Amino acid sequence: MPNFLKLSRTLFCSALLYLTISGCKDQTEEFIGTSPQDGLATFANPVYRVGPDPWAFQQDSTYYVTYTTGRNVTLIETTRMSALNSSAVQRKVVWSPPATGMNSRQIWAPEVHRIDGTWYVYYAASDGDNANHRMWVLSNANDDPLAGAWEDRGELKLPDDKWAIDGSPVDIDGQLYFAWSGWEGDVNIRQNIYLAAMNSPTEAAGERIELLTPTDAWEKNGTDPEVTEGPQFLAHGDRMFLFYSAGGCWKDGYSIGALSLTRGENPMVATNWSRLAANPLLTSNASGGVFGPGHNSFFTSPDGTEDWILYHANPQSGQGCGDERSIRMQPFTWTADGLPDLGTPVALGQQLARPSGE
Repeated sequence: MPNFLKLSRTLFCSALLYLTISGCKDQTEEFIGTSPQDGLATFANPVYRVGPDPWAFQQDSTYYVTYTTGRNVTLIETTRMSALNSSAVQRKVVWSPPATGMNSRQIWAPEVHRIDGTWYVYYAASDGDNANHRMWVLSNANDDPLAGAWEDRGELKLPDDKWAIDGSPVDIDGQLYFAWSGWEGDVNIRQNIYLAAMNSPTEAAGERIELLTPTDAWEKNGTDPEVTEGPQFLAHGDRMFLFYSAGGCWKDGYSIGALSLTRGENPMVATNWSRLAANPLLTSNASGGVFGPGHNSFFTSPDGTEDWILYHANPQSGQGCGDERSIRMQPFTWTADGLPDLGTPVALGQQLARPSGE
């Protein structure tokens, strides 16, 4: 994401383009965090110093983490999520964009998934003009996503061919779907969340439906354009939840909420999804150095007994959508009604028990 406090993503993109051309920060700065020392049972946030839009994919006891660098797709492999910045992790740039073209700039919010034995990375990119942002796909047939060759599969052509970022696939009852944040038309009035079915991991099918548009006060947050983005799925019990971020990453009120779908209902019927009454579920904690928490993903502890949320936040007020956003993580619980209770964002430096099984 770009690094200026503006109200338009069109203006945002010029900042990111500048950072991309200038090489951004020294990459060693990204490693700075508060990784636990060997033998200690606790850790403290942040677990990674620079990490907008963090995503974690879990395969058994191994985790693959990626985030927005703006200039490439970087994967981190670790068995300890609390030690992302440890020298023991494997960190590799698995794909760099072409010098020119429609996926050569503004590489945002990559996600790594494994579907039917093949690895895929979904990412948003443009030619340097924010209005041209679309979703793109990489694939790798190797068992190890840090090995083998990543193939550029081209644009994931979504219904209506409109601006699209923050794409995420999900399997619901055996059918693959794809959710993303996009524009209704060709002008940046607001960002809605859309859903479409998929014929395959690289091909969308049919029409898109609008699942969510900013209507609640916390979602609007006095922003122009209005924003709902970062859709993330999580199944629990008889429900499928779609978590999302809203309120504009350039404002401290950026927060996380969720929709709920009863399993067995058609996800392509928008009215089958409902906002949780408890929204927003995760908001700023000013006294703890947590401003604008958002764009989350989820993982479980190595022994499978704990649920954890991964998200980014700024350490100070007014830092917006840039590289001050660091990766934070904390455990969360479920209510007796089967609803997520994300709690209060844990303060920077506060000691937390490592995920169970680390």
